[in-house]
Amino acid sequence: MQLSNTSPRTSVVCSHNEWDPLEEVIVGIVEGSVIAPWEPGFAAGVPQEQLAEIRKYHEQVGGAPFNPKQMSLARLEVEEFVRVLEAEGVTVRRPDLIDHAQPHSTPDFTSPGGFGQFNPRDVITVIGDELIESPMSWRCRYFESRAYRSLMRDYFASGARWTQAPRPLMRDELYRVEHKRGPGWEWVTTEVEPVWDAADLIRCGRDLFFQHSHTANLAGIEWLRRHLGDKYRVHTMEFDDDRAIHIDATFMPLAPGKLLVNPDRPARPLPDMFARAGWDVRDCPRTTYSRDHTSFRSFEWIHINVFMLDEKRVIVEKHEEPLIRFLKDWGFEPIPLAYRNAYRHGGSFHCSTLDVRRRGELQSYF
Repeated sequence: MQLSNTSPRTSVVCSHNEWDPLEEVIVGIVEGSVIAPWEPGFAAGVPQEQLAEIRKYHEQVGGAPFNPKQMSLARLEVEEFVRVLEAEGVTVRRPDLIDHAQPHSTPDFTSPGGFGQFNPRDVITVIGDELIESPMSWRCRYFESRAYRSLMRDYFASGARWTQAPRPLMRDELYRVEHKRGPGWEWVTTEVEPVWDAADLIRCGRDLFFQHSHTANLAGIEWLRRHLGDKYRVHTMEFDDDRAIHIDATFMPLAPGKLLVNPDRPARPLPDMFARAGWDVRDCPRTTYSRDHTSFRSFEWIHINVFMLDEKRVIVEKHEEPLIRFLKDWGFEPIPLAYRNAYRHGGSFHCSTLDVRRRGELQSYF
């Protein structure tokens, strides 16, 4: 029997950092999103003073869809973002629509609903030509990768490598339900199995900065370090933040030699490699988001979550005038877009994207 030629073509997946010229990107969708159910890992990101109130709310309505008005406002912002990307010549791909209002279970846990497919940055890591599905730490997100399965098949057919990290069992032993907050805090996740959200990772060529947080444990960081081998240097990062979830509202390399950081969440410590290599490290200006808004604590630093089209052009939330002026003075070309209604679905521009292809080569910047 003669076999057909199934040799992979040159992969359309190739991305090494956050700033090479963007050619193809996945942008999430708000359709299908639901209010996150309450679960062991969820409390870690909630302000202590609002914990009882927020827990009651999510226990009552977790797994239910957002109200239609909120969905409509967020959808308009996301679709305008897509329009701008396409106008710049970027190929935009979208995940499949999944109904996250459906409960799901495994032999080890049950969840009254899912979460959404607005945040591909959490679900998949792109390292060169490899797509790595992350073993996320929230039970409600266990099946979230289903929304990207069609895209993953397409990218695999184009020659990309496709890896799925070990699926966690998510038994109760993975979580510290009564974890300590404040000075000397404990992470809500234990080390019984590797877990991480891909948004805890930021790429600078051969150097990858991986935040130890409530959504990424040391076992997960070590799994990726061993998987990638000597070609990459995986640096474990911690910040002065007892609610740490995802690195891209704290630590954002924008271009070679330029690092934007959160002044309220300093690294413990910032690796001296940045100083040795002469990087310009600057504190992000504070948000214009109203301190009186009920979501202020959750969204206070989400404006750092910008998205680079190349080393100069940067997508930034249009209401953040101090950040826009700051970026211009630093030599960037900001493209302001409204996105505050989209925040409620899990983040800003960097969160809601996955840069699949950027035009550039693997380099060392240190």
